[in-house]
Amino acid sequence: MTALCLALAQYQVTRPVGVTGFAAKLDGLLEQARGAELIVLPEYACLDSVVADTVAAELDAACAQADAMIDAMRAAALRHRVWLAPGSLPVREAGRTINRAPLIAPDGRIALQDKRVMTRFERETWRVDPGAAPTVFETPWGHIGIAICYDAEFPLLVRAQVQAGAWLILVPSCTDTMHGFNRVLISAQARALENQCYVAISPTVGDAPWSATLDRNRGYAAVLGPVDRGFPEDGVIARGGLDEPGWVFATLDPARLDAVRADGAVRNHRDWPEPPPPCRVVAPK
Repeated sequence: MTALCLALAQYQVTRPVGVTGFAAKLDGLLEQARGAELIVLPEYACLDSVVADTVAAELDAACAQADAMIDAMRAAALRHRVWLAPGSLPVREAGRTINRAPLIAPDGRIALQDKRVMTRFERETWRVDPGAAPTVFETPWGHIGIAICYDAEFPLLVRAQVQAGAWLILVPSCTDTMHGFNRVLISAQARALENQCYVAISPTVGDAPWSATLDRNRGYAAVLGPVDRGFPEDGVIARGGLDEPGWVFATLDPARLDAVRADGAVRNHRDWPEPPPPCRVVAPK
């Protein structure tokens, strides 16, 4: 496996108009990240394309445009010839609402990861249902997993992906308080430590008083790795400034993980005491 040039958005919530406005914004962002091979946006990033009077109306509008939004994301990946993890969006499927994150190849193939564990807002206000089980995605750099925001706080979900071969876990996030952001950050650090893998966070940032859902957004992008030989003493490989729009770039080499798993001061990955749940490998199609 070769090294990967990764770009993580600290995604400024703005007020574009509909799918067309979001598509134009996405094009501009991908231009800014030129040179990266895999570009990651946050959970619910495309919701800033929706303007409605209530939380329920925002959800309905977002679900109504979900297919068109995914088409716009796919078109952007094709135009810019990049692997794109464009964040997640709510979709309606067989009468259920699901929080779903695409991973799009440069040739337009798409694979999907659903969120498994809902926050109280998602469960109690939006009535979002758990989606499909964890998967890992085949890429030129090996297997990669996505754990959408709150899912990163549950070790067995990420462990299933690592056991299926994922060396990098992407965590698109959307948190409106520092409590929420720090829960995701601390969990991502723990997942990197206990699995001796890379975990990368991409958050929404900024205030959006016109949005009933994305009203406040806190956090920074970060790449976390093992806390062991060959890595920073705190495991933080790269991070951005708190609540500042922009990008965090990192070049990640999976061979460094092989080395630390084989000859680290500890062998967290090997010494995991419990078997994880089964996980299947899915190729984009």
